[in-house]
Amino acid sequence: MGNCLQYQVADEDSTKFPFGDDIWDEFNDSYDLNYNYSNVDAAAPCRSCSLLDGSSLPFFILTSVLGILAGGAVLFALLRPLSHWQVCPERPFLIQLAVGSTLFSTAVPILAPGLNGVQGTVLCHLAHMVWYGSAFAQAMLIGCHACLGPKMSTGQVPNITLGLGVGLWGMAILLGLPVTLATDTSHGFCSVTFSKSHWFLQLSHVMACFTIFTLLPLGLLGAKALMKILGRWPCPWVNVLWAWFVFWWPYGVVVGLDFLVRSKTLVLSTCLAQQALDLLQHLAEAVAILHCVATPLLLALSYHQTARTSRSSLPLPLRQPSHLDTEGAKS
Repeated sequence: MGNCLQYQVADEDSTKFPFGDDIWDEFNDSYDLNYNYSNVDAAAPCRSCSLLDGSSLPFFILTSVLGILAGGAVLFALLRPLSHWQVCPERPFLIQLAVGSTLFSTAVPILAPGLNGVQGTVLCHLAHMVWYGSAFAQAMLIGCHACLGPKMSTGQVPNITLGLGVGLWGMAILLGLPVTLATDTSHGFCSVTFSKSHWFLQLSHVMACFTIFTLLPLGLLGAKALMKILGRWPCPWVNVLWAWFVFWWPYGVVVGLDFLVRSKTLVLSTCLAQQALDLLQHLAEAVAILHCVATPLLLALSYHQTARTSRSSLPLPLRQPSHLDTEGAKS
């Protein structure tokens, strides 16, 4: 990690002058040197610790490798013609979530700090598009899955999941365009630079992150509580996939706070507050990156959570042979 909150002190050799000690004695006697070092420290720039710098490159690479392996394993299991996956009505949603998680994992090392000069302009734009587009798509897929889950388990929503998924992916790509257009490689590394003349790009990106990563899960929780109080529809359906928002909810909050500070809407009066915000921003980004490792595990748990319910709702010819034999013996 880099050094933080340490002011550069000049080297001793650079402060020595070729004058004799007698000249310095006369100078000190003639002038009263009374420096206020507290004012000098207060005028120094506010410097924050950078958690995600060049030294964090192993974290990005390790997370990317684990995410690709886990996501690839889940995709392989989902796409194989196995009967216990075929009977799962959530299978199209699970496949799309696994694809989004794996795509995100491939973009993680490209945007890792410490790779200055490696990324080209096209690769930088593509990596940011994949990074945010896949995250937006996963969030919206989980939201739709929560609303359609009860109907899918009873077979009321046939042949619409694929078309709905294509529409959600298209919307996610559109939401990722502002940050993609704001990428810059002029300084030798891939970064996001929002210019003042294109302030609407930054506003669009912040609103998308805050709405999808923060307001969407809060809305799902509020709708679930309201439906439970009213005793009406089971929508939205709560399952283990909701844990995905734990990784991205802090990121949406911190991005919104950072935008308020940069736009001078929220003024931080102390350097400590700015350092805390910078630290939270890096922590939130690190937690969000870890979602690509946890998502395949959530997908597997989601299948085991609903497989028995889905299998019991199927017609008799599609059930397991052992179950059929049991029913025949009883009859």
